[in-house]
Amino acid sequence: MALEYMKITGYKDEDFTQAVSGDPYNLMINPESIKWSRSIEYNEQQPIDTSTSSQKYKHTPSDNLSFDIVIDCTGVVDNKRTDLNKEIEALEDIVYTYNGDIHRPNFVKIQWGSDLVFYSVLKSFDTTYTLFKPDGSPLRAKISLSFGKYVSADKRKKEDNESSPDISHLVEVVEGQSLPQLSNDVWNTPYYYVQVAKYNDLNKFRQLKGGQQLLFPPIIKPA
Repeated sequence: MALEYMKITGYKDEDFTQAVSGDPYNLMINPESIKWSRSIEYNEQQPIDTSTSSQKYKHTPSDNLSFDIVIDCTGVVDNKRTDLNKEIEALEDIVYTYNGDIHRPNFVKIQWGSDLVFYSVLKSFDTTYTLFKPDGSPLRAKISLSFGKYVSADKRKKEDNESSPDISHLVEVVEGQSLPQLSNDVWNTPYYYVQVAKYNDLNKFRQLKGGQQLLFPPIIKPA
């Protein structure tokens, strides 16, 4: 089986359908390791009459993908790719440089074989030069890259489902609205209003004020 190299492609649109002109950047040497980071964030809350805090779900940040690549322009790896500055600029043009057509850097797809496909935007790009010619010109560089997973607004809306009780909603009250009514508007059921009242420290939730902002938290359904 032929060796397949990681490929990095820039896109003009957040749906990853319009690739930028030019070839994708094909790595000269595949990464030795890849770190795919995922996390969950919680609010620390300490209930009354307890000595320990509880973890209340806040949100799930985007995944991060990070890895180091080596660009070797000594001619040993590829005798046709010996200009280090040109190699770095080609990679920068895809992942880092501001694209005037879309008024931002490109969206980036990272692909290695059929198992690793990561739709993302660049978060950091650190270059370390590791080998030089006698005149000081660099011949080899290690580049540390970090990317954050990117999901378009339309796709995220479909995945989250706006009426889902598993995500947070910030709601501005219109004069005359009740909490059960707002609960019904957000989640298609009025029966979560007590949990919303507790979350927002509302003692008199039957008398909401117009313009008041309330956070409708992720709801844990009773068993």
